[in-house]
Amino acid sequence: MSEKPKYEVTVTTESFFIPEQSNTEQSRYFFAYRIRIQNTGTIRAQLLSRHWVITDANEKVEQVRGEGVVGEFPNLNPGEYFEYTSAASIETPVGLMEGSYKMRASDGVEFDAEISQFTLSVPRVLH
Repeated sequence: MSEKPKYEVTVTTESFFIPEQSNTEQSRYFFAYRIRIQNTGTIRAQLLSRHWVITDANEKVEQVRGEGVVGEFPNLNPGEYFEYTSAASIETPVGLMEGSYKMRASDGVEFDAEISQFTLSVPRVLH
């Protein structure tokens, strides 16, 4: 039987196209995304910063770095989670996002929580 990892955070994502804030004639496609950050390790961990890589269908890449998420620095005990919603704008009807959160465990160890790649897509554009 294997032991549960000490430093582990699981990130789940969901994205939504926001047509009322988009302007397709001007190649501006606006998406919201919901994130759930869950401490699946065995030690308390706090989110310090974020790093996003956003790529549109023309391979234009934007990197976003900053402290916390939506103005907060969630500090999660094992099993606890934090959810938030944010948004991104790209120039094509389809794009990709991925990234990581820098975390600090209660023992001072810093580690990255990976955010797996997910799709931003206008409905009915992808099959």
